[in-house]
Amino acid sequence: MKPKLRKFIDSNIPVIENDLIFQVEKVKGPSILKKSMLYSLNAGGKKIRPLLVLATLSTFKKDTKIGIEVASVIEMIHTYSLIHDDLPSMDNDDIRRGLPTNHKVFGESVSILAGNALNTLVFGILADLKHANPQQKIKIISLLSETAGVQGMLGGQLLDIESEEKRITVSELEEIHNNKTGQLLRFSIESGAILANATPQQVSLLRNYAKHIGLAFQIKDDILDIEGSTEELGKTAGKDIISLKNTYPSLLSLEGAKDKLHEHYRLALEALAQLDEDTILLSEIANYIVMRDK
Repeated sequence: MKPKLRKFIDSNIPVIENDLIFQVEKVKGPSILKKSMLYSLNAGGKKIRPLLVLATLSTFKKDTKIGIEVASVIEMIHTYSLIHDDLPSMDNDDIRRGLPTNHKVFGESVSILAGNALNTLVFGILADLKHANPQQKIKIISLLSETAGVQGMLGGQLLDIESEEKRITVSELEEIHNNKTGQLLRFSIESGAILANATPQQVSLLRNYAKHIGLAFQIKDDILDIEGSTEELGKTAGKDIISLKNTYPSLLSLEGAKDKLHEHYRLALEALAQLDEDTILLSEIANYIVMRDK
């Protein structure tokens, strides 16, 4: 990992983690539900999505503190999606981030409700943002509804489920992952841009960057599922092959997937190059996505 990104991560992840705990603990409700929510929120992870919110603010020379709550929101949405993805009715996984999955610890009913609780909590947090005006709040709430919902993550998840055990094209696979993975990355970057008062042209370029790092992220996941171990990944390796999932290596070969990975990395950097701002942090995050080993 490059030095500027390492320093950025080390200074911001503790702030994000503290805010996640604060946001859940201040809510009145059953203790077992809050324990389930915090179990998955505190299970580690790369925190790429919240870091992208703050990196976008930093790109526009804005104080990253104004984006902490939005950063927490996107991590909550991502975490709720993982809790539900791991359920027996979905991917049926026993391990996530090196720990037993939420439903293995708390049971299916509590896990479903914990995911739902995270999904609903975020809208209250966004409505009460301290460092956003009413117009910015409405834009961010609308964006989250779009990117996390039927038009985004949830729609992509359904397309992914429906594609299992049948052959699809690379373009169909890209549609799945543009929605399932890319839309939440888009929210991270675009919400930061909204808080930074970026121009429509700047937002358009950042959206293009988000699209390509989203696809790169998923392609890298597909590659690691083959080349990584369960211990390294913190989740069951080789699950895609067992589940007969369509992946970039299964459609393009492993080498073809690696070529496609670097193509999207290049296109992401080309989008950033058209911005006048200092985009080194966003460039380093793209590099990290491509080079990571878990």
